Amino acid sequence: MIDNQSYQSGIKSRIESEKAAVAFSKIINELWYDKGIETLLFRHPLLDKRNSEILNLHHYAREVVGHSITIHDTLSLAEAMSEMDLCPARMDIGKLTAEWMNEGEQHGDVHSFLADKLRSFIGAVEKNRTEPRDVVLYGFGRIGRLVARELLHMEGRGEQLRLRAVVTRDKGAEALEKRASLLRVDSVHGPFPGTVEADAERNALMVNGRLVHMISAPQPEDIDYTAFGIEDALIIDNTGAFRDEQALKRHLSSKGASKVLLTAPGKGVPNIVHGVNQKLFDPSKMDIFSAASCTTNAIVPVLKVINDELGIEKGHIETIHAFTNDQNLVDNMHKKYRRGRAATMNMVITETGAGKAVDKAIPGLGAKLTSNAIRVPVPDGSLAILNLTLEKDTSREKLNELLRKVALNGDLVEQICYHTSNELVSSDIIGNSCPSVFDSQATLVHSDNRTAVVYVWYDNEFGYTKQVMRLSKYIAQVRRKSYY
Repeated sequence: MIDNQSYQSGIKSRIESEKAAVAFSKIINELWYDKGIETLLFRHPLLDKRNSEILNLHHYAREVVGHSITIHDTLSLAEAMSEMDLCPARMDIGKLTAEWMNEGEQHGDVHSFLADKLRSFIGAVEKNRTEPRDVVLYGFGRIGRLVARELLHMEGRGEQLRLRAVVTRDKGAEALEKRASLLRVDSVHGPFPGTVEADAERNALMVNGRLVHMISAPQPEDIDYTAFGIEDALIIDNTGAFRDEQALKRHLSSKGASKVLLTAPGKGVPNIVHGVNQKLFDPSKMDIFSAASCTTNAIVPVLKVINDELGIEKGHIETIHAFTNDQNLVDNMHKKYRRGRAATMNMVITETGAGKAVDKAIPGLGAKLTSNAIRVPVPDGSLAILNLTLEKDTSREKLNELLRKVALNGDLVEQICYHTSNELVSSDIIGNSCPSVFDSQATLVHSDNRTAVVYVWYDNEFGYTKQVMRLSKYIAQVRRKSYY
């Protein structure tokens, strides 16, 4: 009888939590679409999350962040926020709720607390509103399509980045339908959450009712974007065909283009890992940027933290990387010997420039590192192993705590996800919005207290795409105020 009562009580409690999650999700979506407020829970985006995902994030808050907040706690703050005159912003409602639980008595009620904490966000709509910026995707491969998904998903009221066109070399109704199909479905990331229709008459895609022009052009100079109503556009080049400053400048000769972002390492242009070195480059004075590589974005945030606090004397970076489109599906001719072998059947040793690329984000550190890569038979989800000799003594516990703190507070909360699972594998990090997923359970520190091995997972497609999005907003100068 007691067990049955306990069981029924558990069901009742879960139902109440699910109902609260439904109400919470409704407010989160209203804040986004009505006020342009993007909410997070301890760095994790909340928009379009299922009830179970929202409740799991509250579990994360208890287990990792150390704050025992419930869905009912965050719901009460969300309700109060929805009644306020807040400017468009990014806000961590988990952080706010934890502060309310710790400081609430000093303020009396939740409305007074929020009025104090968010005073610079209240009634400042015009001051903090950004002009929307047109975006053109030059190329429509793996990263291009994921960037398209994110641009459309995060468009909201169209006040930041707006996807206006995609440039490819192919043309015709059949090619258009194939492009539409590749955007609709994805073997790794699942179906597109919306509608994608090919409009052959206008040579465009209709995506969730939005018109996206499909422009066919053999080279950048041939395009007049203003003919499509596109002005002052950010061109995101994900073809990899143009890698240096001179080649990338060709985009700027197109009418309607004003900024260029390369989604690969670039030569002679700023290579930026957002969260680490973007503030060194002023987008009002520069026009061409590189988002570096997925591996560079994965390792640099963690290396920066360790180097700043403990110092790195030397080290080796080994990347266990998912296979990519430049490898052969079956054994065949390739300009690189090993990459000619079947990607789905072999582990393939290859080179990576990630070690040297570190220097562009953290000057002086790259010379202390060697690096290599092994391509393995998975389509997405990679792992970087950082074998480091440190300048200061540490322990496994201290090293883990160092990474936990920066993952929750400071400039790298969007870049580093601190993970505590004993069972973390590559498929678990697919869809993670951070470029660096720190595996705390795998950390090793030698008895000499100076040799450490840390493991950093990364979704080399989606995690990198989120970094491209962050950098795009910085370059286009549409990044909003934030509270987290």
